[in-house]
Amino acid sequence: MPDSLPLLIIIFVIALGFAIVNGVNDAANAIATVISTRVLSPRVAILMAALLNLAGAVTGTAVALTIGRGIIDTGALGMGILLASLLAAIIWSLFATYLGLPVSLSHGLVAGLVGAGIAIAGSGVIVWSGFEKVLSAVASAPLLGFVGGLLAMIALSWVLRKRAPARVRRIFSNLQIVSAAFLAYAHGKNDGQMPIGVMVMALVVYSGQGEYFDHIPWGIIIACGLAISFGTAIGGWRVIKTVGTRITKLEPVHGFAANTSAAIIIELASWLGIPVSTTHCISSSIMGVGATKRLSAVRWGVAGNIIMAWILTFPVCAALGWLLGKLFGLF
Repeated sequence: MPDSLPLLIIIFVIALGFAIVNGVNDAANAIATVISTRVLSPRVAILMAALLNLAGAVTGTAVALTIGRGIIDTGALGMGILLASLLAAIIWSLFATYLGLPVSLSHGLVAGLVGAGIAIAGSGVIVWSGFEKVLSAVASAPLLGFVGGLLAMIALSWVLRKRAPARVRRIFSNLQIVSAAFLAYAHGKNDGQMPIGVMVMALVVYSGQGEYFDHIPWGIIIACGLAISFGTAIGGWRVIKTVGTRITKLEPVHGFAANTSAAIIIELASWLGIPVSTTHCISSSIMGVGATKRLSAVRWGVAGNIIMAWILTFPVCAALGWLLGKLFGLF
């Protein structure tokens, strides 16, 4: 497949489409709890999440650099690999969103890169150290989210044990908004970097100038930030319903505990340059918060479906990336 300007433009357009789909599916991450507890109206919650996703996406590039040069050897990069990986992640995300399942587009993109890279250039192009770092986050992020939500809720329950329920709700209705804003910002800072990394990779392939990794054009950063915010503004309502109401019943204090725990984990991962699943973090945090009431308070059947979607993301997207990579390799 020739590395030409039209192909570069196609990659840019699809990368922006990836950012929009990311925002649609992951809109639930930050705002599902404030909507389910009726602290904010859906319209206000989505507007807040869109603005803060944009703010997060334009601050920090560590995750974009991991995607750009930490998964595939930059010397073996080609437009076919990028195109196949993007389409693999988008196809899987659209299917999961239709089913109302929150999935990780970060992991879908990484798996697509690995599958397409192997199909087009062989396993030697994979930077296994970077891939292993992402794999470690697959296991650790849900565990940290669950434990973080559990411990945060236990601590809050002890501190607030003598407070009147009405007063607790009033206080945490406001604090939950702050925590949702923090989570939206953290989400943009991590997931918002995915399309930035891909677009820089495409620019490096087209121009042959690796210094774009060191000086990412601001136009790319702003465009990706706006795209993910637009996707968030559209809203993935089926996913919002699953995360906000179907896992467990939430009060504002529960939403605050879950949002804060998940946002801290995501923010730390962003500083370390690790593409972590914001979906995994918030969903597992909600499970941890719900488990403090009693184990039966969590709808484990729904939780099991979500976890199965997480598990399937890597093999499905890797397989799609491989198939599309083989197809594009023919040209």
